[in-house]
Amino acid sequence: MAAHGGGEGGLSSPRLRHGTPERAGLDPAQLAALVREVRGLCEGPQPWCAGVVLLAGRGPVIAAEAVGGWAVRYSAYDESADRGVELPADARVPMTLDTVFDLASLTKLFTSIAAVQQIERGTLGIDAQVGAYLPDFTGAARHAVTVRQLLTHTSGLRPELPLYEARNRPARLAALRAEFPSSKPGHYRYSDLNMLLLQHLLERLTGRTLDALVHEGITRPLGMSATSFGPRPGAAATEDQRKPWAKADRGPLRGAVHDENAWALGGVAGHAGLFSTAHDLAVLCRTLLNGGSYGTARILGPDFVDLMLCAPGLGFLVDQPWFMGELAGRGAAGHTGFTGTSLVLDPVTDTFLVLLANTVHPRRRPPDNGPRARAATRLARSVVPLGPYGV
Repeated sequence: MAAHGGGEGGLSSPRLRHGTPERAGLDPAQLAALVREVRGLCEGPQPWCAGVVLLAGRGPVIAAEAVGGWAVRYSAYDESADRGVELPADARVPMTLDTVFDLASLTKLFTSIAAVQQIERGTLGIDAQVGAYLPDFTGAARHAVTVRQLLTHTSGLRPELPLYEARNRPARLAALRAEFPSSKPGHYRYSDLNMLLLQHLLERLTGRTLDALVHEGITRPLGMSATSFGPRPGAAATEDQRKPWAKADRGPLRGAVHDENAWALGGVAGHAGLFSTAHDLAVLCRTLLNGGSYGTARILGPDFVDLMLCAPGLGFLVDQPWFMGELAGRGAAGHTGFTGTSLVLDPVTDTFLVLLANTVHPRRRPPDNGPRARAATRLARSVVPLGPYGV
């Protein structure tokens, strides 16, 4: 059984280190193009994002880094002019490799790992009905929704529920408990509600809050000290959140969770609320690519990592070309976040890519995943076949 919460994982596995593309078995020309293109994402009159951070590598080697633009560029959004109100140059905050980002839906990966840890321990049944653990969640209980369906987005629950409109926390939780599938379970339908139910199941099962489970079972043993639920005052700015383009009138946001439901639930939610850095996420990628171990810590056993990463995936999305580009098609796994965050890891080539941007600063727009897919394609094309003894 895996030793969670900082337990020893047997032999030490290599930790991330910086190295040349050649040392990582990656083509330097392709990586140079990747860095150049990523930096260009925050340039021009209508940039894709205000600022961006990239980390990419193979095995334990970080072979490419890029930083561009601003963690804070705008003071507000001017609706009449349809553009951000630029801060004076000396008031802007430049993006750095250590900038903290609102991860948005990348939080789902941590919730899923916390659930699979319980499955590995035998305290949670993957095909057990949610109602066995949460009988008061009557909607899911009456429709026999299972843990596996929550993890694979096949519960039939609708994508979201306007919990932020409810008058108080008890009313929000009552609405979540009563929610029932609006389409036939068994068919894929991506839903934030799956992870909210999973959060409540885990908290009921363990007697620990989700933030404690993530800290004790994932971030602390892996040394991911920059990863936590908010508030995080120094984080990259997100949105001047106002109606009608947003769902709540909150004004300019920096360090407070962007997702309106996560905010309404106090900032700790199964689907959103975590903040992190590119390096911390690269550590998570490396851990999963190494079968659940990093250094002397092991957060999952290899078989359970495979369960998460192999199609259809548990929490992770698998082989999705719309953001994975040419990494898709051979078993790549990853996720995206509404604020502009994403990560992809490819077990076949042992490569990973973390691309973090504040695309909703100063306001949200229709999503454009082209830059994510192009970045992943650059990484896929950079892979050099290894010799019989590796790099």
